Amino acid sequence: MTLQIRKAAVIGSGVMGSGIAAHLANIGIQTLLLDIVPNQLTKEEESQGLTLSDRKVRNRIADAGRQKLLKQKPAPLTAKENIALIETGNLEDDIEKLKEADWIIEVVTERLDIKRSVFEKVDQFRRPGSIVSSNTSGISVNAMAEGRSEDFKKHFLGTHFFNPPRYLKLLEVIPTKDTDPEVVSFMQKFGEDVLGKGVVLAKDTPNFIANRIGTYGLLITLREVLQNGYSIGEVDSVTGPIIGRPKSATFRTLDVVGLDTFVHVANNVREQVEGEEKEVFTVPEFLQKMLDKGWLGSKTGQGFYLKKGKEILELNPTTLEYEPRKKMKTSSIELAKQQKGTSAKLKTLIYAKDRTGQLLWNVFAPTLIYSASLLNEIADDIVSIDNAMKWGFGWEQGPFEAWDAIGLEASIERMEKDGLTVPDWVKEMVSSGFTSFYKEEDGTMYFYDSGEYKPVQQNEKYINLQLLKKQNRIIQKNSGASLIDIGDDVALLEFHSPNNAIGLDIIQMINKAIDEVEKNYKGVVIANQGKNFCVGANIALMLMEAQDGNFDELDFVIRQFQQAMMKIKYSVKPVVVAPHQMALGGGAEVILPAARVQASPESYIGLVEVGVGLIPGGGGTKELYIKHLNSLPKGVKIDLQNVANKVFETVAMAKVSTSAAEARENGFLNNLDRISKNPDHRIHDAKQWIIDLHDSGYVPPIRRKVPVVGETGYATLLLAAQGMHLSGYISDYDLHIAKKLAYVLAGGKLPYGTEVDEQYLLDLEREAFISLIGEVKTQQRMQHMLMKGKPLRN
Repeated sequence: MTLQIRKAAVIGSGVMGSGIAAHLANIGIQTLLLDIVPNQLTKEEESQGLTLSDRKVRNRIADAGRQKLLKQKPAPLTAKENIALIETGNLEDDIEKLKEADWIIEVVTERLDIKRSVFEKVDQFRRPGSIVSSNTSGISVNAMAEGRSEDFKKHFLGTHFFNPPRYLKLLEVIPTKDTDPEVVSFMQKFGEDVLGKGVVLAKDTPNFIANRIGTYGLLITLREVLQNGYSIGEVDSVTGPIIGRPKSATFRTLDVVGLDTFVHVANNVREQVEGEEKEVFTVPEFLQKMLDKGWLGSKTGQGFYLKKGKEILELNPTTLEYEPRKKMKTSSIELAKQQKGTSAKLKTLIYAKDRTGQLLWNVFAPTLIYSASLLNEIADDIVSIDNAMKWGFGWEQGPFEAWDAIGLEASIERMEKDGLTVPDWVKEMVSSGFTSFYKEEDGTMYFYDSGEYKPVQQNEKYINLQLLKKQNRIIQKNSGASLIDIGDDVALLEFHSPNNAIGLDIIQMINKAIDEVEKNYKGVVIANQGKNFCVGANIALMLMEAQDGNFDELDFVIRQFQQAMMKIKYSVKPVVVAPHQMALGGGAEVILPAARVQASPESYIGLVEVGVGLIPGGGGTKELYIKHLNSLPKGVKIDLQNVANKVFETVAMAKVSTSAAEARENGFLNNLDRISKNPDHRIHDAKQWIIDLHDSGYVPPIRRKVPVVGETGYATLLLAAQGMHLSGYISDYDLHIAKKLAYVLAGGKLPYGTEVDEQYLLDLEREAFISLIGEVKTQQRMQHMLMKGKPLRN
């Protein structure tokens, strides 16, 4: 059996269906988006003299779903032009086009009868051998396939995306009893390698894995609110980042998901289970009252929270009135903040003898037990359950990892003391001498399964830096960075300073890394697996030096940073940078001079220094300008002013790409650079690229002079800045910064077209940077960013 997916069809153009279509378009798959034919005209259609037989009317629902993709936030499309890959139609006129699709995905209303009627049509028109799947969040996939042809059944399964499909990592793949194992294997591999997802194989049970456990945990939390008097705000203040959960914590997450969706998911489980579980999944009465009032969360403007002006109010579940938001204040919270790592923080809080400890214990203990009780019912192993919760709900630790973190033996003892029933298999495991669900040995991670530890299977394209370091693969290291041997004569430079901010330690390690690699390796990847690639230079240290008047020291550091970036650029061995998430300021300056870039799809790259009253100081302006010049067609007369204008706007407006695709549009990436479809594979992909470049005889770029726009170009750039100032778009001080940037980018007061060497431009950058950091208003901006985490417009 040879399976491939070049074209897809999505049936159902609502938020989820159109979102899946957008995700497919983002990775270059042509997609047909179908929906039902409307049964009546809108007033606008009537006024246009249209009838129900007009194509514009018949495609209206799918057309509207497609059009909304351009306006939705967060954006479903990585680049707006991707929408061209989405064709629309309807389920009557265009049903025969399903023959062209290699994969047909159903995303209609969560009702079994409706889904079955859709699949009856699909079965008539699909091409034999094409894959068909349902995006159901909990309806039985076996029940959906009843009555269908044998070929349909062999190629049918559940593929449950999480919303929004572009951003959430989890894809639950749910085979039926008739699904061909080859189809299952193909969809697992396709989901990871092409869709870029974390794929978990789930069983055909109510709500599968993530929604089953996640909904249980949310309902247990609601029970605590009602029984023990915790406020909505108090719960959210301790169920977010401090315990390794998303910032949206519990109730803000429910507002984002939508109360109607949450209640539907809870009811779906409740209808299919018995006893105590049925009782837990019965939603509290006040939630029904919220539904009746239309308080569904973000989409209706109010739910558990209501924003009034600048104030955010929280709902009182007892009175259904909105009150000022509260936060939990206990000594254990302050103690936990001093701990390093989620495990230490969680352990401190969960065993605290105060209101925080009581809440977290009463939520965690039953949720851990529930997760363990479902093993083999919803998934084959604990790794699948942990991954589903991490990838679908954004938990830093899955339930079994969290159980290890708080101590398995101590927690079981307390659970039983509290009258809770721990599953027999967990107690047998501990009594047999297995005192944790996971263990690490010689840099390999193992998990407990049926009386033994088994190695955690990873896709060969995922390179785990933490495990490599534990295998003694570190070549050199200091406080800010490590150089790691990642095999096949390739090294990797990992930043690991706080927030991966660039300081002298990282600069020194860049220099050492290039020296070492030029002697002994094929090349070096610059990447890490932190929250962000790099959010820039260490502005706290720079501000301190500036306030102390240590400008010679600052000048020295900036020179060192510039020289390190030039060393990356002209290394005789290839340097490939593999960024992910935020690569801002100095992070972008590391990317720009590299031989190649292997980006994650969600790479947010930008030179944002103006936000703290500065301009790029490490060569960022120069390199972005050169990258734009180099991307122009050879042999065509270059309009230097047009290039300078684009770069000036990008830097002066602190533009940050909202995706790697947009980074290419902004000039931070060029056509030689690549984007890994799965962010977890970018280091592997970068490593392979190093090997290919080296083995094909990589030659570093030749040092060339750079043509600049000079004095006339400076005047043009200044005119644009003054126009923004006169329109009130930028402040007096913004204009002052813009003048400095324009001067640097123009190359000073030289004739148009003068060719200068790179060091000349670097000197201009450094001088402007040092002059700005000495100004009071810049220091105020830096201080504000450090204190508030957002720019100051002074």
